[in-house]
Amino acid sequence: MGMKAKKTMKKRLKKASHQHSLSLRKDQAPDFLPLEGGPGRKIPEQKPIEPIEDKATVLYLGRIPHGFYEKEMEGFFSQFGKIKRLRIARNKKTGKSKHFGFIEFESPEVAKIVADCMHNQLLFEHLLQVHLIPTEHVHPKLWRGFNYRYKPVNWVQLERDRQDKEKSLKEHKKFLEKIRMRDLKRKKKIAAAGIDYECPEFVGGDQPAAKKIKV
Repeated sequence: MGMKAKKTMKKRLKKASHQHSLSLRKDQAPDFLPLEGGPGRKIPEQKPIEPIEDKATVLYLGRIPHGFYEKEMEGFFSQFGKIKRLRIARNKKTGKSKHFGFIEFESPEVAKIVADCMHNQLLFEHLLQVHLIPTEHVHPKLWRGFNYRYKPVNWVQLERDRQDKEKSLKEHKKFLEKIRMRDLKRKKKIAAAGIDYECPEFVGGDQPAAKKIKV
């Protein structure tokens, strides 16, 4: 760079600094100076963003241990605040717990405290998983039938009633026919195996026997 170019550059810098000092006198200090040169610039003031109130009151509970059911959950979590409703996911056929559920508090502040305090807490050798569910993510059918208490089906009694049921003549003949067909298949298998064995004849009446009545 020659001497003339250097002098020209110095003059430009002095002029820019002079203009910058004038702008500082007129206005407040700038927030930044542009890279391409020139006077400083102010960042336009932005309105403060109002914090969105978290109104979520529903909690997801995961890894619920065996024995910690509706009554136990209600007794335990009611120490934090008033519970609106709760439910544990259960098998429709057996009624056994699927080890996850949902609980809703009346106050959003209480729900937030429970989520912060109880997440990853050791409970009956299980690390309880507690997560706050945003209001827009709560399924509309989540609380359908939440107050239903499952009554286990007595399958033994149902089978007993089925066996003790009085059979009609048609049902009894069908029952005997199944036995005869099963007996015939057994005889064919024995003969095919080369075993000389005479199966006993099937003994049974065509009329159904009367059921014994307990006095």
